Amino acid sequence: MRKGFLLAGTSVVLMTSLAACGSSSSGGDDAGGSAEKPKIGVILPDSKSSARWEDADRPLLTAAFKAAGVDYDIQNAEGDKQAFQTIADQMITKGVNVLVIVNLDSGTGKAVLDKAKSQGVATIDYDRLTLGGSAQYYVSFDNTAVGKLQGEGLGKCLADMKAKKPIVAELNGSPTDNNATLFAQGYNGVLDPKYTSGEYVKGPNQSVPDWDNAQAGTIFEQMLTSEPKIGGVLAANDGLGNAAIAVLRKNHRNGQVPVTGQDATVQGLQNILAGDQCMTVYKAVKKEADATAQLAVGLAKGQKGKTNATVHDPEGKRDVSAVLETPVAIYRDNVKDVVADGFVTKADLCTGKYAALCTKYGVK
Repeated sequence: MRKGFLLAGTSVVLMTSLAACGSSSSGGDDAGGSAEKPKIGVILPDSKSSARWEDADRPLLTAAFKAAGVDYDIQNAEGDKQAFQTIADQMITKGVNVLVIVNLDSGTGKAVLDKAKSQGVATIDYDRLTLGGSAQYYVSFDNTAVGKLQGEGLGKCLADMKAKKPIVAELNGSPTDNNATLFAQGYNGVLDPKYTSGEYVKGPNQSVPDWDNAQAGTIFEQMLTSEPKIGGVLAANDGLGNAAIAVLRKNHRNGQVPVTGQDATVQGLQNILAGDQCMTVYKAVKKEADATAQLAVGLAKGQKGKTNATVHDPEGKRDVSAVLETPVAIYRDNVKDVVADGFVTKADLCTGKYAALCTKYGVK
């Protein structure tokens, strides 16, 4: 495991509202909903680290809850741990039956989950497992597999460029996010043997606090200054990847150094079409959101949910029932699949100079 990461081995077996913290939504006629309906609260982490939380997760969860006919309240903590706890307290006070969280870190998440449990509120960890927490279910993707796709993707792009002994820099995700640890386990499982054999040279390696893209740019600029011959960048998501690309562009090296990503954001896909980003990892968030909504509605009605995996929490020393979806690697030739799946629209992706590239690579 890379230096700076939490010790967080995860094994997969099987297979009100605060205006400053984002808007809330309700499926009923009033903010609190009716006593007869289940009430489900969702706390999203931020809107800066990745566009997915507001552009994908919120609308998809909203649609799923509306279809199920339940009351719901979706709020965004905007990276503020105190606000995260305050939102949770307010949701519990308002009488939610189920609380779904994407933690900012495991400490804050655990405190919220434990309080909810003490109040008889069912809980679900969404996308990120809260280490030492008490969530009844966990819904996410196979995050080690995400990292493996990134490592393999970088390898493919370096091979396509016929790179010889490239120096590889790693921009890891937040050290307080268990997912970042799992991504790193996946891509280091691919990269470490190549470092050992001498096929690749191990370059600068650093975690980016809170997945902050601005900090990522500063960090990568320092990396490039210390090692000007960086030949490949393993960036843990599209935001970090774009930060690295901006620095490479400033140094007239964009397109010459393959950069990875994750989340299949519009920006990331445009970078891929332009040749500045090597690949991204597409996670069909609709599957994740629908599975979470189904579990939440079932829990609110006292029903046991269906899962397809078990994930081990080493800090809590317990196994958590989970639903894990399968990630997909995206390169130029299958960017069109993300649009065809409805995750990104052609109108958003194929703007300006990207219109011709969309046509070239079959985006419809």
